[in-house]
Amino acid sequence: MSESKTIFEKIIDREVPAEILMETDDTVVIKDINPQAPVHVLVVPKRKIEHIASMGETDAGIVANLLLTATAFARENGIPSYRLVINNGALAGETIHHLHIHLLAGREMSWPPG
Repeated sequence: MSESKTIFEKIIDREVPAEILMETDDTVVIKDINPQAPVHVLVVPKRKIEHIASMGETDAGIVANLLLTATAFARENGIPSYRLVINNGALAGETIHHLHIHLLAGREMSWPPG
């Protein structure tokens, strides 16, 4: 039995609607539906990797593309300060098993996060 698609795969395949703010050959940037900051977008690779911890050496280019896409999005949208977050595992807040980066901006961020 094949595993069902993640919501991100369905968005990438245009099976469910989402506000796609940027797209490259390898990534999409979408608005988070439960924003935690005035700017909260998700940078998602088109090729599914379940978790950052399940990456192999051959996946390094995917993470590089995610970071490059996140910084390009910030630059093109005049966002000088932002936080990038990757959750790994349920206790870290990971709810979708498809690697993605949260880009949060538009308010002061404290450390450690609350």
